Amino acid sequence: MEKVYFIGAGPGDPELITVKGQRLIKEADIIIYAGSLVPREVIDCHKSGAEVYNSASMTLEEVTDITIKGSKENKKVVRVHTGDPSIFGAHREQMDILEKENIEFEVIPGVSSFLASAASLKKEFTLPDVSQTVICTRLAGRTPVPEKESLESLASHRASMAIFLSVQMIDEVVEKLLKHYPITTPVAVVQRASWKDEKKVIGTLENISELVKKENITKTAQILVGDFLGDDYSKSKLYDKTFTHEYRQGKSE
Repeated sequence: MEKVYFIGAGPGDPELITVKGQRLIKEADIIIYAGSLVPREVIDCHKSGAEVYNSASMTLEEVTDITIKGSKENKKVVRVHTGDPSIFGAHREQMDILEKENIEFEVIPGVSSFLASAASLKKEFTLPDVSQTVICTRLAGRTPVPEKESLESLASHRASMAIFLSVQMIDEVVEKLLKHYPITTPVAVVQRASWKDEKKVIGTLENISELVKKENITKTAQILVGDFLGDDYSKSKLYDKTFTHEYRQGKSE
């Protein structure tokens, strides 16, 4: 049986897929891609005759039936997920089924939307004396969130935060964050990061809800929260001329 590949397509820009991921798409006999979030351009490099399925309207059973059948027919199957499959990618359940069928598979990582959002904003989540922790989370919706991971509980750390799948509940997000973050905390919302129609708004917990509603941002957006979005931080010691490490002797002032 042919190995199955789960590929992270990246956040949207067709050039933000890995070289390995693109090569496998070009070689694939069967492509199943998340068409609601992965641009068609990402898979347009496929070879002539490849079977292409848009999983947006498919069930888990339909996806895995095609995957298993293709693998057993010795066809190369690629399952193309948005961003990186390991973050809100729903690929674990697919892998478990393949394991039960004794079908070998491999996961090719991709660029997550929270990283593309920070890149678009030209910001760094981890700054000396500001934050050395990034929390990726979401509000409970149709998919529940464990009580111990409630947004207000995570906010108590005052770390850099990337909130997925929650912009449609922006008022509730702000309410929960304000239990621990100051009202002046910087917030950015990036819709469809890296896409041609990307949209972003920057504000604080005081006004971000108003800005998001004014721009009519209702889905497919990252909410980034924390002082890393500000301008106050200490420079990294790694490149400090007085700092000694394995590869360089520091110079005295």
